[in-house]
Amino acid sequence: MNSLKGKNAVITGGNSGIGYATAQKLVEAGANVIITGRSESKINLAASELGVTGLVADVSQVKAIENLVARVEGLLGHVDILFVNAGIFAPAPLGAISEEMFDEQMGINFRGAVFTIEKFLPLLSNGSSIINLSSVNAYSGMPNTAVYAASKAALNSYTRTAATELAPRGIRVNAVNPGPVSTPIFGKTGLPEEQLKEFASAMENRVPLKRFGNPSDIANLVAFLASDEASFITGAEYNIDGGIAVNPILN
Repeated sequence: MNSLKGKNAVITGGNSGIGYATAQKLVEAGANVIITGRSESKINLAASELGVTGLVADVSQVKAIENLVARVEGLLGHVDILFVNAGIFAPAPLGAISEEMFDEQMGINFRGAVFTIEKFLPLLSNGSSIINLSSVNAYSGMPNTAVYAASKAALNSYTRTAATELAPRGIRVNAVNPGPVSTPIFGKTGLPEEQLKEFASAMENRVPLKRFGNPSDIANLVAFLASDEASFITGAEYNIDGGIAVNPILN
């Protein structure tokens, strides 16, 4: 059943991982999808594989978001589903947090998300759905993730306020908090391969279901929140983490 047939969707950071899987899911559900990303070669390849439109945009730059909105308006006219998915993960312990690292994570994960929504508001149809990709790290107190976690906690707070303010237009705003998911984001941290393997093993052991999530697991939830089946859900946060949030010290 094509529950999103005829809906127009935009997914930021859609060339890999959760964004890619969600684009695939929304296309299967009948939506017209545009994906965005910072790398022209990667976004073009992903768009070709998915059979969608790919646009280059760096959400850390407000001007780039404005240009993106103008292009989307020309292609779609309006937007029914906005998945604010673009984000980065750069771990560092207290005492080793650089100004550059702080600015980049906050600039993409929070500032980029806020201004993506801000600039897309005129294109969002009444009754549309905004889904923000957050993280259980917003609440976990996990070592080495202070800035990343803060950026996601800020996004969750923003989500609640945005849901209240946009309710008169029937626009629903929700957040999805994944636990550890097998995506390329970990490979972009710059950590050595052996350290990444140790990190992955330690994280997997803490998950009650004893596995990492798959991007498709998150995509299924996003597709639900984008659909009319979730028409009475707004201002909510959904943990999708294999149970790690309810058993944080399990080992």
